[in-house]
Amino acid sequence: MRVAQAGLEQKMEAGQEEMRSGQERMEKGQTSWTVFKTQFDIVSSTNGWTDFVKASQLVASFRGSVAEVLQGIPADKLTDLTTIEKALESRFGDSHLTQFYRTELKTRRQKPGESLQDLAADVERLMSLAYAECPLDVRES
Repeated sequence: MRVAQAGLEQKMEAGQEEMRSGQERMEKGQTSWTVFKTQFDIVSSTNGWTDFVKASQLVASFRGSVAEVLQGIPADKLTDLTTIEKALESRFGDSHLTQFYRTELKTRRQKPGESLQDLAADVERLMSLAYAECPLDVRES
């Protein structure tokens, strides 16, 4: 039993380090909430975390302005994953920018001196932001 508990504690610590790194990038604007959540979902799935453990990992790993978002959540809801994710989406999510990204995509033209590869990469980026709700295979068709 103690061996299993020690293994779980090691996984939790490794997960917290991973989450801290991701939240720092999110706080600095170097990554979006969507990217962070995708990475978090992969890490939590790989480690076999329950929703309670996922919520605990998020709360324990946040610092700075990200942690301040948690201040708006009642104490009895700090172990509710859905509540935490909604608060983070509200603060750091980019769903409110969908129309902006769609307009950017519609008006995007090749800039003087810009390579076709750079243009294509930017169009792909805008596609994924503007139509995030569409499955990847639909966006690529």
